[in-house]
Amino acid sequence: MTAATANAHRPPEDARCAFILCAQRGLRFLTVVLPMFMDMTGKHKDTSLTRRRALAVTGGTVAAGGLAVAGYQSAFADDATTTAEAGATASATSTGGACMTLMSSVTEGPYYLDGALVRKDISEGKSGVPLTLRLTVVDATDGCTPVPGAAVEIWHCDAWGYYSGYTTANPGGSAPAESEDGSTANDNTYLRGYQIANANGVVKFETIFPGWYTPRTCHIHLKVHTGGQKEDGTYEGGKVNYTGQLFFADAIAEEIFTLEPYAQHSGSYTVLADDMVYDGGGASSGLLTLKAVHRKDPSKGYKGSLTLGVDPDAENTGAGGGGGGTPPSGAPSDAPTGTPPSDSASPSASASS
Repeated sequence: MTAATANAHRPPEDARCAFILCAQRGLRFLTVVLPMFMDMTGKHKDTSLTRRRALAVTGGTVAAGGLAVAGYQSAFADDATTTAEAGATASATSTGGACMTLMSSVTEGPYYLDGALVRKDISEGKSGVPLTLRLTVVDATDGCTPVPGAAVEIWHCDAWGYYSGYTTANPGGSAPAESEDGSTANDNTYLRGYQIANANGVVKFETIFPGWYTPRTCHIHLKVHTGGQKEDGTYEGGKVNYTGQLFFADAIAEEIFTLEPYAQHSGSYTVLADDMVYDGGGASSGLLTLKAVHRKDPSKGYKGSLTLGVDPDAENTGAGGGGGGTPPSGAPSDAPTGTPPSDSASPSASASS
């Protein structure tokens, strides 16, 4: 290294001197002032030990001081390059996070009902493997900041593939009638509900692992609302910012379906790769992160989590569109209670639920 180069990397003399002076004053404080202070306050139990500790710290300070000076010099060297590298790292971090992905809305399907209740536990005693959902709503257009007050609405089928409000709709394959499940659940409200996001944008639901029905894979529907409020036990007003679906890894779902009461529904199950709505995008497409409550016993339940990256200024109800392909047997645009998807589908319907 030439003398010119060395001088270019040398910190300014006044800054260097100030740094060394601070180190010297710190040494004096630890060796002289601190012991005097402890004597004056009377807090001198095992004073010799305390002073030895002080001296030990002083020795460490001296050593650290040398390292600090060296570090200080290197910090001044090529400062512009260091700043540029730090900026590049920050940029990569902010744009590479999964929550930065704005999630695309999909169809709400034919089984949506207005007026779901605001509540954490939506199971109403329905039989099934327990599922706790933890969903975090963030603004994907504003650095993943939380969206407090957002209302997350979910709905899904029971262990045999039946939705509340549509309890006579044929789930495909062979399944007992919904009325045979023995629960006291309300046929118009079970497995539906809202939760309001806290200051961190988080909502939690207690429910059961959904079953399946032809021709769909295992899933949960959801909407994110903003601008409304809780009223008369439900959520009123505002607008729907996002309409989506949550999905489950095939291996976990297929294991669950060997358990009771799921095993009573037999037939051909649709895996993720063959589903008409899931597009293979992982978390950004609604694939949940799942963790077993008990590793060796799936019947004990699962915890599912996902960050929902939405645009609070957007509006998408998911009604009659939003992607997901065409229904194989037809999904009506306005299915009445108890009516399964029929062959007389509306051409505008983009997917079954």
